[in-house]
Amino acid sequence: MDKKLYGLMAEFDTTTEVVKAAEQVRDAGYKKTDAFSPFPIHEMDEALGIKRSILSFLIFGGGITGLLTGLALVFWTHTIEYPIMVAGRPHFSFPAFIPPIYELTILFSAFTAVFGMLLLNGLPQPYHPVFNVPRFNLAMREKFFLLIESADEKFDYEETKKFMESLNPQEVHDVEE
Repeated sequence: MDKKLYGLMAEFDTTTEVVKAAEQVRDAGYKKTDAFSPFPIHEMDEALGIKRSILSFLIFGGGITGLLTGLALVFWTHTIEYPIMVAGRPHFSFPAFIPPIYELTILFSAFTAVFGMLLLNGLPQPYHPVFNVPRFNLAMREKFFLLIESADEKFDYEETKKFMESLNPQEVHDVEE
């Protein structure tokens, strides 16, 4: 029984090789690509043509929501629900309410950052087809891998395999689902 092909993955020895290969893959017009390495490679996002994440805007929105929630909470609590005159100050004394407003801003921003990152990265993902490649465990120690998914509109098995081999990888692997 034939298994469905997820993509083709090339194995490289150095960061320079994998970044050059990623630039060539991007220039060839492939869009559904990914790279795997034992440590972050800062040039890789640009090399693969990955756009900036919207996570920072989501975190800003979470912070604004926390700020407004904190402001509404202290206003409602001290002016509507439980108005007590303390030391002759007005019911809504803003300087006294800065700490809870600040804390809710930080809390909402932090939750937005954690859950936004999990959602945007598609986590948790306990299984990925690249785990089926026997040498992929070396991505945690010493090797660099570049993947072109078969879902890419430009993907043609024979052409893509020839293209991947022209990048001078150590080896090109079929990735089965």
